[in-house]
Amino acid sequence: MQVEIWSDIACPWCYVGAVRFERAVEQMGVGADVDVVYRAFELDPDVPTGTEAPPLVDYLAAKFGDRGRVAAAHTRIGQAGAELGIDFQWSLMRRANTFDAHRLLAWARRTSGGPAQRTLKKALLRAYFSEGRDISDRGVLAVVAEQADLDRQEAEEVLVTGGEADTVRSEEAAAHAHGISAVPTFVIEGEWMLQGALETDRWVKALTSLQAELASRPS
Repeated sequence: MQVEIWSDIACPWCYVGAVRFERAVEQMGVGADVDVVYRAFELDPDVPTGTEAPPLVDYLAAKFGDRGRVAAAHTRIGQAGAELGIDFQWSLMRRANTFDAHRLLAWARRTSGGPAQRTLKKALLRAYFSEGRDISDRGVLAVVAEQADLDRQEAEEVLVTGGEADTVRSEEAAAHAHGISAVPTFVIEGEWMLQGALETDRWVKALTSLQAELASRPS
């Protein structure tokens, strides 16, 4: 079963949704039977690169005009994350352009396979949300790649040469063609679409039902 996940690194609900989904796969014991593919989606593609971005909390407060509203949202997300072992460090985060990070994820899958991409995705999410690292910085991205057991020198080369840029643009175009405007969005076997950070038990039910549907089809 192939599961394509359109998500962004700078998306807290994408982090929560990914961990909930991975837990469902683990609970079902079907890890080897599920091919997870992370696809690119930029929530904020207009974030400038090469300059220090403002703290995320300040930016959101200015955008929504209500710091209390932002704090309430962060509390809600933080509670969901705490149940999953995710340590959201809101005060450390800054706005980040994630295009290069998505290029690195595409490279990881193409050269090292799905499991390597999943490992890198988790490392990038942790780096941004828990460690406050600048995931728009190519030097930081190369270090995170190395920490995810990928070749740092090759990662640096991909980032410097613009590798996988067409892949990222193609995946973002596919999201638009599918009508995907919010993330996380999960597309199973190219047929079924589920959106949002579904609870783990809902994922278990959904995956069980989809497996039965696929098994009932003629080979």
